[in-house]
Amino acid sequence: MNLSAFKTSLFAIALALTLSGCTVNPVTGEKQLSLIGENQELAMGAEQYVPTQQTQGGQFYVDPELTLYVREVGQKMAAVSDRPDLPYEFVVLNSSVPNAWALPGGKIAINRGLLTELDDEAQLASVLGHEVVHAAAKHSVQRMQQGMLISAGVAGLGFALSDNEWAGLIMGGAALGAQLALAQYSQGDELESDHYGILYMKEAGYDPAAAVELQQIFLELSEGRESGFINGLFATHPPSAERVEENRELVKKIGAGGYRGKDVYDRKMAKLRSLQPAYDAHDKAMELASKDEMKAALDKVNEAIRLLPREAMFYSLRGRIYQELKEEEKATADFEKAVSLYPEMFTYRLYNGLNALRQNNLNKARDNLIKANETVPTSIAFLRLGDIAVKQNNRSQAIAYYSKAAEAGGEVAEEAKRKLTALTQ
Repeated sequence: MNLSAFKTSLFAIALALTLSGCTVNPVTGEKQLSLIGENQELAMGAEQYVPTQQTQGGQFYVDPELTLYVREVGQKMAAVSDRPDLPYEFVVLNSSVPNAWALPGGKIAINRGLLTELDDEAQLASVLGHEVVHAAAKHSVQRMQQGMLISAGVAGLGFALSDNEWAGLIMGGAALGAQLALAQYSQGDELESDHYGILYMKEAGYDPAAAVELQQIFLELSEGRESGFINGLFATHPPSAERVEENRELVKKIGAGGYRGKDVYDRKMAKLRSLQPAYDAHDKAMELASKDEMKAALDKVNEAIRLLPREAMFYSLRGRIYQELKEEEKATADFEKAVSLYPEMFTYRLYNGLNALRQNNLNKARDNLIKANETVPTSIAFLRLGDIAVKQNNRSQAIAYYSKAAEAGGEVAEEAKRKLTALTQ
């Protein structure tokens, strides 16, 4: 989605604010202010789902059977929800950060990093049921209409990417979805999702005691021992002793017992767990690279590739490390490999394009940057497309690209403004 379409969607949301009013919450039955209609809700989730996935690791394509399994469990929970007719989708993301999230309209994701922490299918159903409630009860939409996201400059919010750093800035595209996915829910929303998620579990035949166990685990992990959880799941779904106790009381009331599915879960997770050493090596390589320990990082990412040679993420990281080590030919080969393994992933296209530009391969650079922007528009891609247009003597196109890059913030925007001024004086 381009920036113009993104702004159009925001305009549609703003228009909806004047046309909607009070409605009944489909989960709780209580009246609530509804500033965004259902058509806008569904359109928003559908539009933001793929870009938001990509800003958080992209799809875990190495084990498609795992995604099918998660989808089956998710659909069981969706079928007993108060909005079973939503166009629910479930996907596993390729991120070690334990997290799960829901966009409006039932677009739900869970990271492989959270899957590895669960013990059985009932706990998985608890996570997915919780997210189903967030979608069914319109919690994401409620956060939007409270003014968290509809604001001037929303297109400049988001994820980080730049030329040479390990991070930078996304403009447009996934900004709205990323903010929805990563914004913290209120305590009321969390308790509501716990409550109705447990009821959904019981209705679907799962043991609701798994939800209590899960919250106990999360509470213990949040007490300073697992920073990955704090940066992921706990940043958006903060655990508390109150949540554990309320869940326990509800389970006592409705009765524990039901399907656990440990054997099935273990079978479905066997492949991911066997691959975990490769992802551990990748994560260590990333940590070392961020500390500028490139030789050690290279050793670790090579270990990851040796263990799992068809994971695009590993080649993308090694390409960036080779760039830092000034081994340009090796970097080029790795970026090409990453794109060949996962051509839809915007980051791999972006790195490939930026690398090609450094080698003055303008056509290759332009093609990759344009493809990256088709999924997630980034300020750095617009800026470098402007540079390419200048080199190809296309002044009007350069002005258009620099103008878009200038809408973002930070150093990228400042560089774009300087170059725009030079072209238009």
